[in-house]
Amino acid sequence: MAGSPRVLISADLEGVSGIVHPTETNPGGYDYERSRELMTAEVNAAVAGVLAAEPSATVLVADAHGPFRNLLPERLDRRVRLVRGKPRPLGMMAGLDGATGAVLFVGYHARAGTGPAVLAHTSSDALLDVRLDGRPMGEIGLNAALAGHAGAPVVLLSGDEAACAELADLVPDALTVPVKRALGQSAAETLHPEEARERLREAAATAVSRRAEVRPLVLPGPVRLEVDLFGPYTVDLAMLVPGVERAAGGRTVAFGAADLPEAYRMVQLLVQLAQIKPG
Repeated sequence: MAGSPRVLISADLEGVSGIVHPTETNPGGYDYERSRELMTAEVNAAVAGVLAAEPSATVLVADAHGPFRNLLPERLDRRVRLVRGKPRPLGMMAGLDGATGAVLFVGYHARAGTGPAVLAHTSSDALLDVRLDGRPMGEIGLNAALAGHAGAPVVLLSGDEAACAELADLVPDALTVPVKRALGQSAAETLHPEEARERLREAAATAVSRRAEVRPLVLPGPVRLEVDLFGPYTVDLAMLVPGVERAAGGRTVAFGAADLPEAYRMVQLLVQLAQIKPG
């Protein structure tokens, strides 16, 4: 394809090869520092693949796990620009714009309620389920749809087999790199990290080269967002937000969004509201 593409890599941690337990993904937890090394190495593998296929590409990497401060900047490929820290516009997809030609998801996990799937959840344990026009959507679906709203296809995902299947259902032409097979929420059979990186590097090169063959996931507005929340107190707080209403079930809130970005921002807000405890 002619021109120098702008490529966004959104990197999470739960789907990285070798990672299986929450303490490995939380700052201060057992082996978290080692997990940061593994995450950074997988991102570098994806970067190497992208730039092998498109040497003139502009590559942005969005640190998209937890505090958004996990990747080791000094260990990251020096040819990329890193987006880190929060809060920020577009959350996990920071760096996305109308010029983005392709998006890659590295280290992603399956949505809440999926199983067996390693560390499956959607944005926060406080969100039990998220639906757009009645269809369940995890971080994979929400982020792919946000990319689609900007006209960008998600061309590749790496993670466990459940995460790969989730993207394949939404974007059938995208490539996936399964780096582990879940045996439960916190157990898996995983590839050796070096093998996972080699596969990811090769797939990233292929995926970027064939980006024109992948159609973006587009969910035209308006869209109805429904979120099942773990805490009734969070539902009460959500009622303070204009446009949010209670839905059937007592723990479900609904919001009519003009478009996908508005629905996406509401999900981000609900995650923050869920961190507020009763006074």
